[in-house]
Amino acid sequence: MPDLGFVPVVPPGGNRLSPWEYDREMYRQRNEVERLSRHLKGFRRIFSRFEKLGAIFLGFLIFVLIVDALQ
Repeated sequence: MPDLGFVPVVPPGGNRLSPWEYDREMYRQRNEVERLSRHLKGFRRIFSRFEKLGAIFLGFLIFVLIVDALQ
């Protein structure tokens, strides 16, 4: 397998014969981003992209994050 210069972020499975090293902190950050995107899928307006202007879309995204933080 050629070395493409990627850094593995996901930990290797327990049954791997040659496990690789991974950055635990980066994996934790990746997990937080994935959980946030999964949570935001509940707001249909974000993922269907009703707003055409980027500023309005960003405003609604910030609004959703504020509402989520207050809950």
